This record gives sequence, C-alpha cells and structure tokens, in this order.
Amino acid sequence: MGLVPVPEAVSPGVNPTRIDHLVVTAPTLEIGAQYVHRVLGFRPEPGGEHARMGTHNRLLRIGASTYLEVIAVNPDAARPHHPRWFELDTLLPDAPPRLATWVLRTTDIHALATAAPIPIGPVLSMSRGDLRWLIAFPEDGSLILSGFFPYVIQWVSDEQPASRLPETGLDLLSLEVRDPEPDRIARSLSALGCQDRVNVTRGQPSRLIARIATPWGERQLSSIPGELTVE
Repeated sequence: MGLVPVPEAVSPGVNPTRIDHLVVTAPTLEIGAQYVHRVLGFRPEPGGEHARMGTHNRLLRIGASTYLEVIAVNPDAARPHHPRWFELDTLLPDAPPRLATWVLRTTDIHALATAAPIPIGPVLSMSRGDLRWLIAFPEDGSLILSGFFPYVIQWVSDEQPASRLPETGLDLLSLEVRDPEPDRIARSLSALGCQDRVNVTRGQPSRLIARIATPWGERQLSSIPGELTVE
C-alpha cells in the first residue's frame, strides 16, 4: 500500500476547500448513535430534521470546524417526491451503520461545481432550523464514486454546526481513501482544491477510513459495514 499524493490544485479560480463533516448512515438514528458511541466513546448530540429530504440527524464535534453527522430516514416525515441523499432510500432495515461519505466545504460552490472533473450534481438550497446552506449532490441521491468523492457544501448562515456543538476532545486526524486505482480520485480531489487531511492510498479492499484522536487513543470509522478498528 502506498500513498498517492494529491497534486497541487489545478483550478486556480477555485477557493481552497476543507473537510466540513463526515457522514455515517444507519437504518435509524439510535442505531447510528450507538455505533458512534461504541467506536468514539461519545453519543452524538440531537440535530434536527431535513423536511425537504425526509431525513433527520445527530451530530458530534470532531474538530474546531469539523463534525460527524449520523443521518437516517425520518419515519415521521412524509416521503419526498425525489430520492433522498446519501443513498438512504436503498438502505435496508438491517443494514449496519457505516461511514458512507464526507462533505467538503467551500466559499464558492458554483465555481467548484464548474471546476469539478466529474459531475457532482446540481446546487440546491437547504435549511434546518436557522441553518442555511447550499449543497451539490447527484439528483438520484447516489454517493459519488461510492462515497470516496465528497458532496460539496457552502454555508450561507453565519455559523455551521461544529461551532454550536460541545467540545469533546475528539479530533479528525486524517481521512484516507483507499482504492486499487487511486490516481483518478487523487486528480479529481486536486481539482476541488482539497488538501485538508485527505490521503489517497493504493490498496484493497476499497474503503474510506477516518482516523480520529480520542481521549482513549486513536479510533477509526470505516466505510466497510461492521469493520471496527481500534489502535
């Protein structure tokens, strides 16, 4: 397994980007919260509902401006007339929770969508409570490159969730994208100006790994369902 460098950004008009949050999908919020607690030692805080998408979430701070989101279908919400994001419509009731993908933060989402070397979907306006943001994702709700390539977000409100969450002592050390053919992923990420704690490595099986510092040592979240690694 070898590290594949993310090249210098090739789109000078695109502002530098940063990891905004990680996304853990689960059949229910409680199942997802239990998984995060088991791995990281903290239960995610109550978040809220996404009326437009028929989903709801719980959140956990993993850095000064980074957080983890557990997201699931909201059983009390009406089913939207369009696919839900993060492939939640295809999640089976007995599916294990997992790190499904990640979200990249920018200050100019329209420029980023134009510069992206692969389609990232239309830019949509979203809200939850007093939070407002723009987000791009495929219209069919799919994960881009199986979740290895991020959704893209631009916060419109003055704050984003991490600043409102309690301090935990957790800190995202790195996000590793592991794939047998990593060069395309590395080139695509460079076009988004992404060099924030993201490592693209050669290896198999393909997986997304978040390495997180905790008060009890490093812990890892994986995109492979049921994989639990403690170092």
